[in-house]
Formats: sequence, structure tokens, C-alpha cells
Amino acid sequence: MNPAPCVLTIAGSDSGAGAGVQADASTIHALGGYALTALTAITAQNTRGVQLWGPVPARLLAAQLQAVAEDFPIAAIKTGLLPGPAAVRVVVAALARHPGVPLVVDPVMGSTTGTRFLSAAGMRVLRRELLPLATLITPNWPEAAILAGRPVRTWAEAEHAGRVLAAETGGAVLVKGGHGPGRTCRDCLILKDGTVQWSSRRRIATRNTHGTGCVLSAAIACKLAQGRPLAEAVARAAEFLQRALLAGRHRRLGTGAGPAFSG
Repeated sequence: MNPAPCVLTIAGSDSGAGAGVQADASTIHALGGYALTALTAITAQNTRGVQLWGPVPARLLAAQLQAVAEDFPIAAIKTGLLPGPAAVRVVVAALARHPGVPLVVDPVMGSTTGTRFLSAAGMRVLRRELLPLATLITPNWPEAAILAGRPVRTWAEAEHAGRVLAAETGGAVLVKGGHGPGRTCRDCLILKDGTVQWSSRRRIATRNTHGTGCVLSAAIACKLAQGRPLAEAVARAAEFLQRALLAGRHRRLGTGAGPAFSG
């Protein structure tokens, strides 16, 4: 039997297991991959929000990345919460050991409940050193607005911000449409050659939306690890997330925003 492709997620830990490496690992395993993890931060959080968090020391993050690189054939990499410039630089240095391996960057800047993770200095290093290495960047509307330096309030502005970011980084960008208006959620994929592909799906009425960005980016990384072309990987990952939201919309895990994918 062929072994499951190894997907490395470099992200924070969520004690409520709805986002971060816990959600990534659950997603990767559900899609037939094997999840490797490197923790960048530890959070004390639940479905109601983040109570406390702190970064993992850069030396320990580097040791985690070295350990998995020495022992596993990594087929794809996904990054999530990177708490500052030191963490970003450690990740960039580690990526040099994996030339040609697909990289999905979910530019996590803060929680939906208002906790800020990525510092301004970290943002500058992220833009300058990490984003140009990405196969795909997956910002939501607020993240796309910050990265592109322009407001994102409409579908047209979402596409424009994605085009700006794609041109700046030289890679592909998926501007996720969860923050958009209406009953239809529309994602905008700008490929490396400048081609724009819009996809639409019905917005699911659910409170269980915690970790949607983590699940989607991890699913894309897993599909890339399995050899799917980028546009197909994005489409299949979006379908997986849609099924997860539908299946879990009536579950009650916690008293706040429950996990988007709970197995």
C-alpha cells in the first residue's frame, strides 16, 4: 500500500480544537493525508474566544521543523498563525529544505473575536519574505484589505485586492468570500498567470463557523499533496468545507461559535 502523503501544518494550537493545528490535522486525516505539525503559538481558547495566548520560542519552532524534515517525506506545507518576525523567518529558512513542495499560506492576523496575533513587524516580514514563496495565499476580506492596502467591501474590490496581491507576490491568491454579503458565498481565485476564477456556493445558516479558514487551507494543502492541480485542489477543498458546514450545522459543541469541522 502507498503511504498517505505527509502534509506539514505550521500553526498555533487551539485548546478548543476548532481551529489551528487541531483542525488542520483532523482535516488532513479525513482527506487521506498524514498530518505533521509544528506549533507556533499556544492559545487558551474555546468557542467563545481567546482568553490567553503566547508564542512558541523561535528555537523550539525551528527544532520542530528540523525534526519532521529529517524523518518524513513532506508533500505539502500549510502555514497559519505566525506570531511575529522571528517565527516568519524561522519558517522561511525551513522552507529552503523543501524546494518545489507546494506551500499554502493562510495569513492569520487575528481571531474573529478580536485577538490580534501577527505584529506589524511580523506583517512586514510576512509580506516581504514568506508570501513570495507561496503556491497559494488564502486571505479573507479583512486580510486581503490589509495585504493589498485597499478596502474590500464588494465582490469587485475583493477581486481587485486579489489581483494586486497576486501581482506583488508572483503566486496565486484565493480571496475567500465568507465576509461578503448575501445568501451566496463567492470565492475569487487568481491564478499565477492572471486568470480569474469565481466560484459560488450557498451560504450555510450555522453558528458553527470557527476554523473555516484553517479547514479550507489545510484541505487545499492535502489535495495538492495528493497531486491535484491547484484549481482542482481549491474546488475539492471548498466542497469538503461545504459538506462539513452542512453536516455540523445543528451540532452544539460549546456555547459560542462551534467548530466548522468536528469529524
